This record gives sequence, structure tokens and C-alpha cells, in this order.
Amino acid sequence: MSTMNFFVRIATPDDTDTVGAVLAASYPALLASHYDKDLLARVLPMITRANPRLLASNTFYVAQTRQGEIVGCGGWTPEHPGTGEVVKGVAHIRHFATHPLWTRKGVGRAIIARCRNDAAARGVVKLHCYATLAAENFYRAAGFTTVASADVLMGSSLPFPTLIMQLELS
Repeated sequence: MSTMNFFVRIATPDDTDTVGAVLAASYPALLASHYDKDLLARVLPMITRANPRLLASNTFYVAQTRQGEIVGCGGWTPEHPGTGEVVKGVAHIRHFATHPLWTRKGVGRAIIARCRNDAAARGVVKLHCYATLAAENFYRAAGFTTVASADVLMGSSLPFPTLIMQLELS
């Protein structure tokens, strides 16, 4: 998938540093208005690192400019985050971020479209995600509905408020 300014490709382990840079730029800036400063200070070190398993999954993507800059990332896995459980026909949206200088330019939409298409091609009929409070409107615009609020346990004892959202694929 491509646009005039960037294209979406499958991420590789070689993208670890650049994906980490996007996460580190995105999350502090975009989550600040939705979460307590002290909570973010504790959570950000855990969520701004690229996940090696996702980068090697072939279902995690980056948005890359024609000049080679990575400006967004995100993907999906058949495994439920945290438990590894697999339910046939269900997949989970994972670790989405757009560099703050690239928001509202179609980066997230292009990556979510790639996720939808590739997941559907592999027999997925429903996508789930744990959305940050800041991302609810993005996922709604992509067709997801909010199912419930949930705290995701970060580390061994830090609850992080999220929204469980889902999308039925046709």
C-alpha cells in the first residue's frame, strides 16, 4: 500500500531502533492529555520499546517515507497479548504509533487498512485491540466499536487504563 508521501511495508528486526524512535516520539506526546503524568512516567519505559517478536512476526508493519524515514508502525497477531492464547478467526491489533509530525496524514489509516486486509486474507473475521484512551477516536474512525474499559497490567503491578475495542471483518 502506498500514498504520495509514504508506503507501508512489513517490518523486520532491522527496524528495531527506528520503530523504538517512533514509539518514543509518539506515546509521550499523544498520551499526555489522557493520562496522569506520574502514571505515564512509569509506563512509558515499558511501551516505548520495539517488541522483537512483533518485528519478526511478518504481521507488523511500518510506514516509511520515500526518503527512508519510519513515521508509523503497527500490526496484528493471532495471539492474545499477554496470554498467547489463539482463538481461530480472531486477531489482535498491536503496538500502533504515528510520529507526532505525521498525525492526520493517513499513516495510521494506511497501516490499519494493511492489517485488516492481511488478517482477512488469513481467515481472521474479528479484530480486537486494547486502545489507549487517546486512540479511541482513531479506532472508531476505522470501524471499531468500544466493548469495555479495562486495566492492562504493566509490569507486575501497574494498571494502565485502556479500552477494549473490536471490529468485525466482512
